[in-house]
Amino acid sequence: MQDLSGRQVDAVHIVGGGARNALLCQLTADACGLPVLAGPVEATAIGNLLVQARAAGVVGGDLAALRRLVRQTQRIVRYEPGDGSGTARAAERRVGV
Repeated sequence: MQDLSGRQVDAVHIVGGGARNALLCQLTADACGLPVLAGPVEATAIGNLLVQARAAGVVGGDLAALRRLVRQTQRIVRYEPGDGSGTARAAERRVGV
């Protein structure tokens, strides 16, 4: 994606139900060689709520302010890339090696 977009990526974000799967998050970090930030689990509902609250004047600010609010109120778990051994072990289990 970095090559296609020409932009530097410093983390992979996983939101929704997949953020609850620690193995998926760790394997993604290992495979990409980038930290994974998992959460919020209910990202769609939270985003909808924030847009409606902003439109109604209940919360203010720009996109950065709304993102800060999410970080302050929601659990975000960080997974660091490992040495790749977790990915190799998972692949061995998958193919029965």
